[in-house]
Amino acid sequence: MKNVKTILASVALVCMLAINANAQDKNIVELAVGTESLSTLVTAVKAAGLVETLSGNGPFTVFAPTNEAFNNLPDGILDMLLKPENKDKLTAVLTYHVVGAKVMSGDLKEGMTAATVQGDDIKISLKNGAKINDANVAKADINASNGVVHVIDKVILPPSLEL
Repeated sequence: MKNVKTILASVALVCMLAINANAQDKNIVELAVGTESLSTLVTAVKAAGLVETLSGNGPFTVFAPTNEAFNNLPDGILDMLLKPENKDKLTAVLTYHVVGAKVMSGDLKEGMTAATVQGDDIKISLKNGAKINDANVAKADINASNGVVHVIDKVILPPSLEL
């Protein structure tokens, strides 16, 4: 039984390394496109015209909200943001999820802040698990060729944005 557990653990480790190696070959947008739980984020990035930017050299850190995170926005907010006339607001929300540097989870310190591409700061908390503002980090350190993605469970909204 111990040998079976050892073999299974080794197979799992090899699979994780292979997934991480494949992720490093893709840029942030390609990585998101290939992740079913980030399809709403991909739709929003396309609607905001940010595909080319987030496919660029970077480095970027993207705090990527899941589909469920977008679904948990107050009724009507996502639909409103996706309308062409609200592209500026959508861009502000999305760029509030991006830091213009590669920041790995090991680089984070309790209480630190980071300037986002949008212009407002986000706050990092490490008490009871890593948080970006009030969003929990569900999966950290997904390497991409132009940065890193951290999956979060909530859409964070810039304090300067009026919806």
